[in-house]
Amino acid sequence: MNKITAKAYAKLNLSLDVTGTRPDGYHEMCMLMQSVDLCDEVKILLTHTGEIRIRTNFRFLPSDGRNIAVKAARAFFDELGERALGADITLKKRIPVCAGLGGGSSDAAAVLRALNTMLEAKLPPAKLEQLGRTLGSDVPFCVRGGTQLAVGRGDELRILPPLPDCGVVICKPPFSVSTPELFRRIDGRKGHTHPDTEGMLEAIERGELRGVAQRLFNVFEDVPGRHRGAAAEIKSRLLDLGAMGTAMSGTGPSVFGVFENMEQAEHARKALSQRWRDCFAVRPAAPEL
Repeated sequence: MNKITAKAYAKLNLSLDVTGTRPDGYHEMCMLMQSVDLCDEVKILLTHTGEIRIRTNFRFLPSDGRNIAVKAARAFFDELGERALGADITLKKRIPVCAGLGGGSSDAAAVLRALNTMLEAKLPPAKLEQLGRTLGSDVPFCVRGGTQLAVGRGDELRILPPLPDCGVVICKPPFSVSTPELFRRIDGRKGHTHPDTEGMLEAIERGELRGVAQRLFNVFEDVPGRHRGAAAEIKSRLLDLGAMGTAMSGTGPSVFGVFENMEQAEHARKALSQRWRDCFAVRPAAPEL
């Protein structure tokens, strides 16, 4: 097989907590993460040039070795010792960039999965996750996706039962947020409210969608910044439209709401799209591996 097309699913943080700092300079995280069926499309053509090239439909994205999808392909080839192999990658982005939705991390994970299939390398998921750790903290989660608990840097994972089928509306305001700045601001706070992680875990184990939705929480929502007002406005509108719960994903600025079904979610998406351009009605996505 020398050609393949793979899907790279967006991720949401059902809950996100920062519990401390680590000796390596990273933060201790505790997150419940969920993949959804908003996805990028990754096409890979194997070559024997030793070069890895990429094209994307977003002109502002790097099209050289700085692109995380290129780094993922290089890491995979190096793992196999296949320095003569190359790849032409075509990336069709649908997931908004710098949105707290893990688009880049998911692209990298899709490349790892796709090359593993194409080359019949049979690397186990744990090995792909290990490679992913060298690329970014969210990449290991994106290797399998689904519903998982992530701790440590966000790369120590525990697979959970799937979230019950539902509708989810994602809305991204038209600006980006500085992740390092938000971490600096949360470091400067003496205390913050923490999510009910144990309660959400119990709700997930019991398959209680409403119990999950009522515990959605992201500590970064309370950190001052330009994201805060937009997040509050979108969350209020989602609740008015019938969402069972809302939260910001990652360091934002995207906000999402959980609805009982896709019909309600699509109705809310249409209403929100009159004010915000980037709105999506999606479903939870199943694990990839």
